[in-house]
Amino acid sequence: MASPWKLSGMQRQVLALYRCFLRAARLKNLEDRQRIVSVVSAEFHHNANNVDRKNFQYIEYLLRRGKRQLEQLKNSTTISLSTINLNSSASKTITEDKKLASTYH
Repeated sequence: MASPWKLSGMQRQVLALYRCFLRAARLKNLEDRQRIVSVVSAEFHHNANNVDRKNFQYIEYLLRRGKRQLEQLKNSTTISLSTINLNSSASKTITEDKKLASTYH
């Protein structure tokens, strides 16, 4: 079934990265696979809900970070993933600082 709207190139990259993570998780044992899928799903959902869709630089950063993590996950000795939780007030401050900086330039 085709999507009713077209996806941007960046949206396609994010979805492709998500699918690659799920494929890489299949190569691990069942227990590790479930943990990996849980972490990946939570991370992608968190970013989908909390990252401004027009913040292209940050999305590109997340894509690069995700690709590095994917390469590590594909390594046969890697059995799990971890995430870094940023303080939400710190991320708000960063976003507000960027908005202020853009108004002065």
